[in-house]
Amino acid sequence: MITALRGMKDMLPARAKLYAQIIKTCEEVAKNYGYEQILTPHLEETALFKRSVGESSDIVGKEMYQFEDKGGNDVCLRPEGTAGVVRAFIEAKLDRANVTKRCFYHGSMFRYERPQKGRLREFHQFGCECFGEGSVYEDASIILMVSEIFNRLNIKTTLKINSLGDESSMKSYKEKLVKFLDENDDRICEDCKRRKLLNPIRVLDCKVESCQEIYKNAPVITDSLSDEAQADFAKLQEILTANGVKFEIDTKLVRGLDYYCKTAFEFISNEIGSQSAVAGGGRYDRLVEYLGGRASYGVGFAMGVERIMEILGEAEDKRDGVYLCALDATNVDFIYNLGSKLRKKYQVEISYEAKKLQKHLQNADNKNAKIFLCVGENEMKENKIWYKNLETKDEKTINLDELEKELG
Repeated sequence: MITALRGMKDMLPARAKLYAQIIKTCEEVAKNYGYEQILTPHLEETALFKRSVGESSDIVGKEMYQFEDKGGNDVCLRPEGTAGVVRAFIEAKLDRANVTKRCFYHGSMFRYERPQKGRLREFHQFGCECFGEGSVYEDASIILMVSEIFNRLNIKTTLKINSLGDESSMKSYKEKLVKFLDENDDRICEDCKRRKLLNPIRVLDCKVESCQEIYKNAPVITDSLSDEAQADFAKLQEILTANGVKFEIDTKLVRGLDYYCKTAFEFISNEIGSQSAVAGGGRYDRLVEYLGGRASYGVGFAMGVERIMEILGEAEDKRDGVYLCALDATNVDFIYNLGSKLRKKYQVEISYEAKKLQKHLQNADNKNAKIFLCVGENEMKENKIWYKNLETKDEKTINLDELEKELG
């Protein structure tokens, strides 16, 4: 038997319905904040992610689905959504338009990592990216947007924030951090030794417990912030507080990607394991330029849809739609034609077989229909149809010309 690949799961109707509900909520909130949908390819040049995510990252070094296509191109399945959106932004020359552009996206991402609860090799993200706006108010708006999504989904989270500073802040901090790492070189893991050479700030992302213990004593980036970065971080906290959004400052929060600066944040949930991030993002003012575009401000976030689905469980299975049937074989053509007309306005399931009333009612109940419509010999003679609301249990015989009015 052929089965789905490890770490890649089907979404059967119940989970697909939950997925759709989550995405609908995300889209509604994003649109309220002025965001429009963008669609980008699943397959991109590998160079895009080497330049954006960074060659020192685990994503590029260990986790990408990378291969050479039949034309000899080095390509990969997208491991995250931001880089593709930025590429599209540059390719459409929107970086030269001097306007603020806000986009949202959702879809499959791919990483070859060990599958576990809330972490798959094919997973889905919803994300938003804002280009051309450098104000800390936009950073706050992004965080408020994510907070609103979780409020609507009734998910409790903890918000953690940090500032990675501007270029001068980062230069100063890296010097202090490298000095600290050199002093502890014999105690850190091999991956951290590699990160120290390629991108030292990445060591703070290490999941090895012994390294985490060492980094508790590492210099904190907030001590190296420039006056401007410090003022922005203070303003961010002020805006969040004024809008009733609680937060914790986590000076070790660096996110996992090379292109972040200034604001970084994560929303954490304890409902799918210890301290699992369900959303995260921040500011990336250097990324557009890194990828060959004109220097443009950027800020955004992404959230893991599967992790949200794990928290919410199965979607509430509400009764919906119409079940239409006939008691006599001679009336199947009639109900088929009636159902075809009704489908222009309603969700209709047509039974192609004549059965006893109780059999039809049982089928309608199994399909979770809300409205049951049935035609028998007497109804046909009188140009009527038997109607039952399976939710309220109300039932009656109505004239066919009043049916659409009854369905609403």
